[in-house]
Amino acid sequence: MSSMKNICLQTRRTELLNALDGQTAIIPAGLPVSRNFPANQYPFRASSHFLHCVGLNLPGAILVLDDQGACLYVQRPDADDALWHGARPTVREWSQALDIKTGYLDELVYHPKSMVLPAMDGQSNALLSAELNRPISGGRNDPVDDPLAQAMVASRLCHDQWAIDQLSRAAQVTAEAHELARDRLHAGLSCQAVWAAMLSYFQDHGMSYAYNPIITPAGEVLHQHDLRAQLRTGDMVLLDVGAETESGYAADVTRTWPVGQTMSPTQSAIHAVVSAAHKAAIELIKPGVEYRAIHRQACLTLVRGLCDLGLLIGNPMDLVEDNMHTLFFPHGVGHLLGLDVHDMEDLGDRAGYAPGRRRSELFGWSFLRLDRPLEHGMLVTVEPGFYQVDDLKRRFLNHPYKAQFVNWSELDAYSDVRGVRIEDDILVTADGWCNLSAPADDARMVKR
Repeated sequence: MSSMKNICLQTRRTELLNALDGQTAIIPAGLPVSRNFPANQYPFRASSHFLHCVGLNLPGAILVLDDQGACLYVQRPDADDALWHGARPTVREWSQALDIKTGYLDELVYHPKSMVLPAMDGQSNALLSAELNRPISGGRNDPVDDPLAQAMVASRLCHDQWAIDQLSRAAQVTAEAHELARDRLHAGLSCQAVWAAMLSYFQDHGMSYAYNPIITPAGEVLHQHDLRAQLRTGDMVLLDVGAETESGYAADVTRTWPVGQTMSPTQSAIHAVVSAAHKAAIELIKPGVEYRAIHRQACLTLVRGLCDLGLLIGNPMDLVEDNMHTLFFPHGVGHLLGLDVHDMEDLGDRAGYAPGRRRSELFGWSFLRLDRPLEHGMLVTVEPGFYQVDDLKRRFLNHPYKAQFVNWSELDAYSDVRGVRIEDDILVTADGWCNLSAPADDARMVKR
């Protein structure tokens, strides 16, 4: 009897075959990338599109979809494999384990008009370029491949039960690792040591990490990957860290904790404002709601809270219309989540933006990664923040119109708040939402 995993994978392949209507598609797993000499390789992770259809990290493998159905091609073992790497399964064993027709790569005959979803490594794309006589590179979308890209977006946009189970596991382990980190923060500890503890927790649960960690007291640097900082009393530490399951499913969670577990009054006030924006945005989530409305709700709630603190001056709705929120919250409120931490962004905005929509040119709104109505089975992040970025403050201070809406003297009192972000992984359910990464001590944020 087939497992739920194999049933879901078979269903996905069938959906793609039906969408392609006999056209030939190639989905490579990719090849390992060497660090400093060929035999010393980084850990291999297959292309997310390949994992969506096959569910295993198989270096060099290629999935072909055509009018004959689906066929997986794997590397033929050579004489030294058993000695150095252990015996590999035969094609028959792969076929039985995965419920898919299987052959060896040296038996693959390439159709010259095949569509491709490239892997990210140069070597496998160079091989495909030579076979298909056209340039192929990761992250580059050739118009000839668009039908395959669109079919993959449709297949991956909403998650099936096996994917939801994987994503739930990743989110739960990630939330637990964040709580572990919170309890260990103290003056003199390095960010690298915090990461070591979180990574060890992931590995203890059979997982790796979904993206390079952000653990920093300099929370105003949105993607600060330098882990050398030493924590000091009075710091607020922003931790943006997520686990990845063995099958490739990601979590993406952010918490902002004080060193020593006690916030100053100003830190506590800003954290409360960001928390309110986070909760207000999540409360709107249900099928049919535009994600752009989720972003706007986060902006409006944040601005309302900053007005209450006396940091912004004016009517909150007018301030959002004037884009004043971008002084403190310059990015989008979230993105799709699945096999990629920013799911399917190798396909450009095909997944994040509904057909016919384009990114805004307005600062802040141009960073919105998702602009489509929500659907049952989507997984999205919600991650509002507050950041004191010196360059942005200079721009607004020198702006002939916008400077008047900021209480600059009052803002000086909040100098100990560099960056605060709160992020959770929210599944769109049939009639609302479920927070897969909800803190264990906050039952209100689990589901609605």
